[in-house]
Amino acid sequence: MNRWQNSLISPEATILEAIQIIDHSALQITLVVDDTNHLLGTVTDGDIRRGILKGINLDSSVKQIMNPNPSVIQSSDSRINALALMRNTTLHHIPVVDENNCVVDLEFINEFISTEAKDNPVILMAGGLGNRLKPLTESRPKPLLDVGGKPVLETILDSFIEQGFNNFYIAVNYKADMIREYFGDGSRWAVQIEYIHEDKPLGTAGAVGLFSGRTDKPIILMNGDILTKVDFRRLLKFHVKQDASATVCVRDYSLQIPYGVIKADKQLIYDIEEKPLLHFLVNAGIYTLSPDILDDISPDSYLSMTDLLKTLIENNKNISVFPIREYWIDIGHINEYGRANGEYTEVFL
Repeated sequence: MNRWQNSLISPEATILEAIQIIDHSALQITLVVDDTNHLLGTVTDGDIRRGILKGINLDSSVKQIMNPNPSVIQSSDSRINALALMRNTTLHHIPVVDENNCVVDLEFINEFISTEAKDNPVILMAGGLGNRLKPLTESRPKPLLDVGGKPVLETILDSFIEQGFNNFYIAVNYKADMIREYFGDGSRWAVQIEYIHEDKPLGTAGAVGLFSGRTDKPIILMNGDILTKVDFRRLLKFHVKQDASATVCVRDYSLQIPYGVIKADKQLIYDIEEKPLLHFLVNAGIYTLSPDILDDISPDSYLSMTDLLKTLIENNKNISVFPIREYWIDIGHINEYGRANGEYTEVFL
């Protein structure tokens, strides 16, 4: 089977099935077709994220979120035309159809051009004590704990490097010398690594206040105990498009209430909902910050990211949310650390 055929999906399939196809095929798109491969629409990461933000249930049909009028190229068009269209429309992939609008191929921009270098600063938070992972963290800092046979922070670094990033800052405190010794100046990976040393815990945003690099580009900030397959390039493009002061990556979190929920007005019940499933957007520990907000962070003062974001909101700054639907796991709890080790080979190798 050709690779593009792995992306085909029925219009009656669910959004969850579309997510599974995107993840399994690693194509970042599904093509919605009928039983003759006639193209009905497309579903991309962006369509799924927008659907999540609108509160559309993942068990709903893909027809609720698909683009029914996607850009396409004809099978008779040249690859030069395909590249020009993808660049002009900022598309990463585009369906190829025949004269009957049936899918015959799928073109990808990354097959035309090499990975573009990104010199945006990437700040990785690696100074935490890792108390919830004791006794594992008594002899080494949490970012150096092995997941899949290599330190979790190295896997994070590899993910950024694969996407073209080369300018890293690692915020360190607990057992900082071990992290410095392992990663050095980054030359082993052909990138630049500098260190932000916290003499005392400053909080996620507080550590950013020690960032000495001057930049006019958005900064990516990420906790050093997270494994994810998120596309950081797409995150940057989203941040710039939203003209945001800060962008917060979020995850959909569901909570099943194990009881029937009573809704009452004084002594009278007006509704009963049996074991409702509640949905929340929760902080995923990955942020993009515009460089102008660095002036709002006092150096050497404790500041949590929550407090920084609240201040920005109070000052009417534009704070956007970027839903992550790719693989994501926080290894900060012992159960999740074990799960990450079990899943590592399938997800990252």
